Amino acid sequence: MLRSLGRSDVLTTTLAAAGILMVTMGARQSLGLFVGPIGTSTGLDIATISLALAIGQFTWGAIQPVAGAVADHFGPRAVLIGGLLLLALGSAVTPFVHSGFGLTFTLGLLAAIGAGAGSFSVLIGAAARRLPIEAQGSASGVINAGGSFGQFVFAPILQKLIQSVGWMGAMWTMAAMTLTALPLVGKLTRPVDKPITHTDADHGVLKAIGSAMKDRSYLLLHAGFFTCGFHIAFLVTHLPGEVHLCGLPPSVASWSLAIIGLANIFGSLYAGWCIARYRSKYILAAMYASRVLLIGFYLLMPRTELTFYLFAAGLGFTWLATVPPTAAIVGKLFGFRYLATLFGLTLLTHQIGGFFGAYLGGLAISRFGDFGWMWYADMALATFAAIINLPIREAPVAAKLSLA
Repeated sequence: MLRSLGRSDVLTTTLAAAGILMVTMGARQSLGLFVGPIGTSTGLDIATISLALAIGQFTWGAIQPVAGAVADHFGPRAVLIGGLLLLALGSAVTPFVHSGFGLTFTLGLLAAIGAGAGSFSVLIGAAARRLPIEAQGSASGVINAGGSFGQFVFAPILQKLIQSVGWMGAMWTMAAMTLTALPLVGKLTRPVDKPITHTDADHGVLKAIGSAMKDRSYLLLHAGFFTCGFHIAFLVTHLPGEVHLCGLPPSVASWSLAIIGLANIFGSLYAGWCIARYRSKYILAAMYASRVLLIGFYLLMPRTELTFYLFAAGLGFTWLATVPPTAAIVGKLFGFRYLATLFGLTLLTHQIGGFFGAYLGGLAISRFGDFGWMWYADMALATFAAIINLPIREAPVAAKLSLA
C-alpha cells in the first residue's frame, strides 16, 4: 500500500506534512471538549459558544483558498509558520476572555485562521508539488492520517488536563503543544536537489479559479463536501453535549473523539490505497452512504458507552478520509499547479457546511432540548452527498495511469 513512499525524500516530505496536520487538526478537533467548561466558567450559554465555534468553522474554511494561493505564489514556509504561531496565540489568550465577542475573536478568528493556514490545502499542495505522481495517492492518505492521529492523541490528553488543571490550563498546554510542530516546517519546505516538476499549464490563479467554477464536476464536488463539513462540525462540537444528555461521563465523549481519530488513521490509509485503484467519486459516494447507515444504527441502539464507541469507530473510518479522494479529483480535473488554491476552495464550502452544523446544533439543543432534528438532517444531507458525487466527470483510473 505504501511502497510508492519508499524513497527517503518522499517519505520525509510526507511525514513532515502529516506531523504538522497532526498538531493543527488535533487542537482544532478537540475544541468541543471545552464547550461545557467554558460555559460553566464564563456563564455564556451554549448558543453563544456554538456561534463562536461555528464562526471558527467558517473561518478555517475561508482561509484555506487564501493560504493556498499565497503558498502557491510565494511558497508554503511562511504560511505554515504564521499559521502555527496564530493557532498558539489564539489558544493562549482564550482563557483571558469572558464574552461571546472575545471568544469569537480568539477561537473563531485567531486560532481558526492559524489552524487553516496549517491544514489540508497548504500541506497537500506543498507535498503534491514535491512528490512524483505515483506517490501522491498514498501520500495524501498518510498526511490525512496524521490529522486523525492528532485527534486520537489530543482528545484524551486534553480531557484529562481539563479535569486535573482546569480548562484554562488545558488551553495553555494546547498552545504549547502547537509550537512543537514548527521544526517540521523546515523538513517539509527544505530545498531539494532534484525538485519534482509537473507539466500543468500555468495561466494564472484567477483564470484557474474562473475555469474551475464553470466546471459542473467541480461544483458537484463542492456540494458533496458541504455535507461532509456539516456532519463533522456538528459532531466535533456537540458530541460531548449528546453524551451528557445520555447521562454518561465526559470521558465517553473524549474517548469517542479519540476512537474516531484512531479509526480514521486506517480509513485515510485505505482511502489513499483506493485512489490508485478506483474512481474517487465512487469512493466518496460509498463513504457518504455509509454515514446514513451509521447514524440510523446509532438512533436505533440504546445510548450506552459501547454504542458510542461502535458509532465512533464506524464514523471514524470515513471521518476525514473524504479529503484524499476529493483532492485527487481536483488534481485530475485541473492539475497540480494551483491544487492548494482550488482544493482550498472546496474546503471553504466544506466549512460553510461546518458553520451550519456547529451553529444549528447549538440552536437545536437550546430550543428542543436534544439533537433529534439534527440527526435526521444529517442523514438527509449524507444521502444527497452520496448521490451528487456520482455524475462527476472522472477518467477511469487505468486510463489516467497509462497517461502518467
